[in-house]
Amino acid sequence: IKLSQDLVKVLIPGRKMAYRLYGEKGWPLLDVMVGVGDGGTREGDPVPTEGERMLCRHPFVEQKRVAVTAKRVERLHHVVFDGQNGGAIGPQSTLAEAKQHVAEQLKAMRPDILRHVNPAEYKVSVSDGLFKFLHHLWQTETPVVELA
Repeated sequence: IKLSQDLVKVLIPGRKMAYRLYGEKGWPLLDVMVGVGDGGTREGDPVPTEGERMLCRHPFVEQKRVAVTAKRVERLHHVVFDGQNGGAIGPQSTLAEAKQHVAEQLKAMRPDILRHVNPAEYKVSVSDGLFKFLHHLWQTETPVVELA
């Protein structure tokens, strides 16, 4: 784990999967990172599911948390390159298709997030399990000051 006094510089270690959670009105509410099991020291976190309540937490501030019941869940990561098994996987998007995808993603965002003056913050959270894993590592790896 990389430790820093500046929270923006602290990395969240481990394998993760990102999901976008949508509300009843069809707008994205937030993105959440969920820990993926490593097959040994850590089990994976439950995957967000439509209609099920999920606790989403700020990665670093313990008091900032929200319970979300998503109307729709979209997985954000898809493997497109596997260097161990021969490179590119599946059909590759053309530049025009990639531009269209970005335009569609921007249309799906709430207008207050995209406004030029005083835009609203779009939240990126972590699952409860990933939060606990991160803070356990943080406490374990932070040096203890010795006083004499």
